[in-house]
Amino acid sequence: MKIEIINTGSELLLGSTPNTHGTWIGQELMKLGLRVQRQVTVPDGIAIEEALAESVSRSDVVLITGGLGPTSDDITREAAAKVLDVELIRDEAALRSLKEFFAAREIPMADTNLKQADVLVGADVLPNPNGTAPGIYAPPRLGCALFLLPGPPRELYPMFHAEVVPRLKALAGVDEIAEVQELKFIGVGESELHEGIDEPLSRIEGLEVGYCARLGEVDLRLIGTPEVIAKGRELALASYADYFVNDDGSSLEETVVKLLAEKGLVLTTAESCTGGLISNRITDISGSSEVFEYGFVTYSNEAKADLIGVKAETLEEFGAVSEEIAGEMAVGALVESGADLAISVTGIAGPTGGTEEKPVGTVCFGIATEEGVETIRGIHPRNRKDFKQQVSQRALDLVRKKCLSDF
Repeated sequence: MKIEIINTGSELLLGSTPNTHGTWIGQELMKLGLRVQRQVTVPDGIAIEEALAESVSRSDVVLITGGLGPTSDDITREAAAKVLDVELIRDEAALRSLKEFFAAREIPMADTNLKQADVLVGADVLPNPNGTAPGIYAPPRLGCALFLLPGPPRELYPMFHAEVVPRLKALAGVDEIAEVQELKFIGVGESELHEGIDEPLSRIEGLEVGYCARLGEVDLRLIGTPEVIAKGRELALASYADYFVNDDGSSLEETVVKLLAEKGLVLTTAESCTGGLISNRITDISGSSEVFEYGFVTYSNEAKADLIGVKAETLEEFGAVSEEIAGEMAVGALVESGADLAISVTGIAGPTGGTEEKPVGTVCFGIATEEGVETIRGIHPRNRKDFKQQVSQRALDLVRKKCLSDF
């Protein structure tokens, strides 16, 4: 089914308001096995009518967001009426809901709000309990269905789930909607994953494959029937099971917190070059208080020695960025916190500070339990911000793998 999105609003093009609707709607449609074929953002005014006329001519469904307010530049209804060649009429039920909205808040309703009760002849009114602008659904005319939706996310998102999704399912035919599964891999590059499995995946009839690379991770998207998805999944995991994180859309930190909780483990951190980013990502997750009490940000050598017992002679002999220091940081954090598991990082974020022996991007990790400590050295030569993100990603993945090892 060919679906297009038109986002309206000059503020989106001026950059004063982030345009997140396309991303959000695209993700929600993928859950239904549906995809956006085109997305356009237009300013307020005549451009709405021009974009809508073009989209309607080639699409099965058009979703248009914004322009349903009470001001003079909110002309989405008028543009749709002109493109579809239908009249606008005042809907009494919509008007009643509008008046009740203002009355409940003890706010006088301006006359300009009356236009928000105008709907296309033959269209359905989509209730909006979170705002004044009801949505509008115009069933297929000339082969295209049209959804007019409010712009504010607090109004759009609930309306999309309650009113748009059921109608999209009916339009597409539930039996025709393909399933979608995304497998998250960490520690393997997009090109390596592609080269390793793309050709055999292409031999699975009826399977559509896609890749999405982010910093430190790759998502493998499988689309098709449950049977062909299962074949694709089995093939991918046969070669890359060690890199597989989840298939439920969870972030790495969500996966780590879930694993720690399942194992009944408490984690602590000792961070130098990441400046607390690992702890921040962990504590972004609901329920993290059950598995994380506190961590240490030991940016200076003095902090490493004073807070987690790193030895001065070790610093002197090997330097702050070394596997020896990473090991002592992890052990010290474990002892001081009383946690079950400790992860440490120390590295050179750059752009200065590197040497021939330890160039910018060098990083050392330590992971400690009561059974002992392991250390790893790597290099991630990126800009400072991406370096910190990449290092935190690898550190969390080390925690994930340690949890799975049943130490």
